[in-house]
Amino acid sequence: MKTKSIEQIVAPQPAHFVGDGFRVHNFIPSMPGMSMKRMDPFIMLDYNSKYEFGPSEIPRGVGVHPHKGFETVTIAYKGRVEHGDSSGGGGIIGEGDVQWMTAASGVLHKEFHETEWSKTGGLFQMVQLWVNLPAKDKKGPAKYQAIEHSDMKKYALKDGLGFVEVIAGEYEETKGPASTFTPIHLSNLKGKVGAKAHYTFPDHYNTVLLVIEGEIIVNGEYAVPTDHVVVMQHDGENFDVEVSKDAVVLVMAGEPINEPIEHYGPFVMNTREELIEAVNDFNAGKFGDLED
Repeated sequence: MKTKSIEQIVAPQPAHFVGDGFRVHNFIPSMPGMSMKRMDPFIMLDYNSKYEFGPSEIPRGVGVHPHKGFETVTIAYKGRVEHGDSSGGGGIIGEGDVQWMTAASGVLHKEFHETEWSKTGGLFQMVQLWVNLPAKDKKGPAKYQAIEHSDMKKYALKDGLGFVEVIAGEYEETKGPASTFTPIHLSNLKGKVGAKAHYTFPDHYNTVLLVIEGEIIVNGEYAVPTDHVVVMQHDGENFDVEVSKDAVVLVMAGEPINEPIEHYGPFVMNTREELIEAVNDFNAGKFGDLED
């Protein structure tokens, strides 16, 4: 099998706020070479790099807003988030937890810093990923997966210097707890200096690495620092990651859905007509009820 080489290493662009509680760098779809079509099924990647929030009696965050046609995946590295949706899903995600919400036919959603955490504040670090759905599933029922850190399976690396923590898909036959509509791998590599991990994905999968902490070397020659993203090419199946400074790395790979993408705000459909229908359904109250 051939080595999968690097297409580009992307530095974070200046951060912006989503609501008043999430200070994010957007990689997908705003960075060059990282459009929704190129990165499919990953259609948005917002990264809240480490940021210190002061104490607040009123939790910061994002009030009620709609989603339709895709899934939101929120991964907590630092801090705590409290959220809910109009289908009845929701709860609190703490450090290491994952919230996986399938919006599908449409939900209302809200997300804020957890009430007690907000009173003291502290370091906050999160990833929010949007995963596209195939056309046949965009009008299905909404659902919710609360994935606690303790639910994730770990594969210990052979060097004893770290492990791969699997959220979705599998690594060396270690399977993650998340269920997905299309083939997706999502995991965290956590390792000390010298840790090495080998990855194999089909060459046509879109594959991305986000360095959450530390620094890594990819394929023995490319150093990638904290808060940078690596986009892999479609020219092979294998690549290697070595930790050069104690690191946490989010690794995601997925099979492209290869269907038309029409996008307007929080609606991701296949045609313009479906987008208009989504907006009309939202305005008509068909996404349910959710209090701010």
